[in-house]
Amino acid sequence: MRAVVGLLILALTGCAAQVAPAMSLGGTAPAVAPASAAAPARTAKITTIRTTDSTKGVITVIGSLSPAPKAGTRIPLHQWIPAAKRWQEIAHGYSSGSSVTIKTVQPGSVRTYRIAVGPQAPYPAAISPGISLKHYVWRGIFKRGVLAAGGKGAPQFTVVPPNEGPRRAEADLLANKGGFVWGDVDSTGCSSVRNWLGNLTDGTVRVSLHNGTKAITSVRQAQETETWLDAKILGVTRLRLQVTDLKSGYGPYASIDSLMLCTN
Repeated sequence: MRAVVGLLILALTGCAAQVAPAMSLGGTAPAVAPASAAAPARTAKITTIRTTDSTKGVITVIGSLSPAPKAGTRIPLHQWIPAAKRWQEIAHGYSSGSSVTIKTVQPGSVRTYRIAVGPQAPYPAAISPGISLKHYVWRGIFKRGVLAAGGKGAPQFTVVPPNEGPRRAEADLLANKGGFVWGDVDSTGCSSVRNWLGNLTDGTVRVSLHNGTKAITSVRQAQETETWLDAKILGVTRLRLQVTDLKSGYGPYASIDSLMLCTN
């Protein structure tokens, strides 16, 4: 019986030696490493996005990347396409330190943008949060056509056809003596209008802009002169351009070249 007990004690002692942690010389168990370390991450962010040339339609984007990727890393700029419900790359730039600058030419729009950087060991790919931009660009006032035209005294509101005026900005306005002529355009999404005016009649006319039928601003123009008529039109959805005879021998006759600053 004593022999059996001795064998059991010896077996249990051996098992304890296998599972107990090894002790250091000082009698303290060594530190145990964590099961897994946090994976490294990179962040991308658009710090600035704005229209830098409203005539050509240039958008400039500045982004930050942290930690900085390898110098010269290609960084795409994505635009959200609502109709297709997807992101689309429209331009790209190359990193310099932790920064990247990207420029692209786009028509007037209200869109959301983001930048992205591909995986570089030990970092996975990173995508910035989306940022919305109202991109205002100058375009011909007649790009969307004329909603309506009218006046008094055989009025004629004639837009120069696309093959002669591809900018869709030019028109001739005339009427009989003592008459007037007007034309309406859709100005939804536009903030400003700029009109070059040439008075071709033998007298004085008044050129005016209206929010629907409510006058916004006007200019009195003498015989055979040139001038400008500009206005802020944010919130105006139906813009009217009108030429009225004040004193002439054969009626008002004006040639115009008009642009609107729009997101469409």
